[in-house]
Order: sequence, then structure tokens, then C-alpha cells
Amino acid sequence: MNIVSRYHPLLVLLHWLLAFLIIGALFFGAAIMAHTSNANPAKIEMLQKHMGAGFAILALVLVRLLVRSRTSHPAIASAGNPWLDRLAWVSHRLLYVAVLGQAGSGAIMALQTRLPQIVYEHQGTLPADFWAFPIRYAHYGFSRLLMALIALHLAGAFYHTFVLRDRLLQRMGFGRRHIQQPSPVVNRKPREVQQ
Repeated sequence: MNIVSRYHPLLVLLHWLLAFLIIGALFFGAAIMAHTSNANPAKIEMLQKHMGAGFAILALVLVRLLVRSRTSHPAIASAGNPWLDRLAWVSHRLLYVAVLGQAGSGAIMALQTRLPQIVYEHQGTLPADFWAFPIRYAHYGFSRLLMALIALHLAGAFYHTFVLRDRLLQRMGFGRRHIQQPSPVVNRKPREVQQ
């Protein structure tokens, strides 16, 4: 009997691509864009990149959810502690909520502030401050939740890798997906020797 030992290659690709895009968008937004005035002409180009990344992340997360629902995946991993196992289950689901909330609040803020027209069609000017729009607080809140969940996700990966040493990260890598499980041994009486 074959058992699934790794995630589908498309899920693996999407996982690492999304990790790169999400961490990049969070860093760019929090460390660079948040400290650039809306009066600075460079802010338009920054917003183009940030919005493009946000829409790409949203689309890729939706594809990931679809692929995940239609492919087989390895058995649920255990950290050997029911509290840690529950935390892992909840945090993985919250990652999806946080990413979708981050992208959704960004899209709403873009529509409320007419960013598509300003950024892509060069019609109008940026508002003096995005904090004048209540949705900006939601966008900020989701970004901080996402940062905390990514830190927790990394801590879990390090725990499995360096403490448990259970090679859990191999499940999110490329390679043979199915392994042959040995057949159970059936106890049979030895045949009687005919004389």
C-alpha cells in the first residue's frame, strides 16, 4: 500500500512562492512604505509594486486553497504534545484568514482612496494620510497578526527540525510523493509436511 509522504508539487511551489511574496510585501509595507510620505512622488511607484504583490498573493492563495482541497497530502504531523498540535492546527488556519484579511482590507482601502485611478491611470493625487480611512487600521492589524503567525510558523519549523528532528520539512519539498508501506505480516500456521 502506498502512503503520501509529501505535498503535491504545485502546493510546494505555491508555499515557497507565497512565503517569499508575503514576507517581502510585509517588509516593504512596514519598513519602507509606512515611512514614506504620501507627498513623496516615489510613493506612487511603491504603491504600484505593493498593490501588484497584494493581488498576486490573493490570487495564489485562492489557487493554493483549491489545489489543497483536490490533492492528497501527508497525515497530520504531531509535535508530541496535544497543546502544540492544537496550536499548529489553529495557527495554520489563521494564516489563511490573515492573508485573505490583509489582501481584502488592502483592496477595500485601494477602492476607497481611488488608488487604481491614481496609481495606474495617473488621475488625481494620493490622500494626505491613509490613516484617515478606518480600513487602514484593519490592514495594519492583519499585517501584525500575519507577522506573529509567520514567526510562530518558523518557530514550529525550527522545533521540528532541531528538537524533534523528525524531518517534517521534507513534506514541503520536491521529491517522490508516495512511499511503499510494508504489508502487515500475517501469522500463518506452517504447512504440515506431507509424508
